[in-house]
Amino acid sequence: MKRFVFIVAAWFLCQQSFAQIAGIDSLPTYKKYPDVPLFSIIRVPDSTTFTKADLEKNKPLVLILFSPDCEHCQRETDSLEKHFDLFKKAQIVMATPLDYIHIQNFYKKYNIADYPNITIGKDPIWYLGGFYNVRNFPTIVVYDKHGKFVQIFEGSVSVTKVAAVL
Repeated sequence: MKRFVFIVAAWFLCQQSFAQIAGIDSLPTYKKYPDVPLFSIIRVPDSTTFTKADLEKNKPLVLILFSPDCEHCQRETDSLEKHFDLFKKAQIVMATPLDYIHIQNFYKKYNIADYPNITIGKDPIWYLGGFYNVRNFPTIVVYDKHGKFVQIFEGSVSVTKVAAVL
């Protein structure tokens, strides 16, 4: 009987251990590592490199992963322009895996040059897409002024809802 109790107890402990490991592994990468990830994008309009090190300190970050030809992304950008005053104290980085020429056209169409706190560029290896497991465009990720993850929004979302978590 003692041997049976020992085997059941050992089995239970093993199950608990594996369940905890599986629970950790099932977390998305951005939840396992809640700081802004190291990234590198090729910035429009000047083809310079922009990295995590170039982010302004003590400013919240709104990271928008998008496609220039996505209608939802275009509507989101229109809405962002209309409610830009809600994002004046935040830094916005827009990244896409698409070709540079498409990003340039998007940059011109939405007059991104008029918004000094918006950086837009190409993520050449689509690192951010993998880090956030992007399945929908746009995907918007918000970090606080200390670079800690706050919230992720997948697909179309009201920009006022995004601004509310800044």
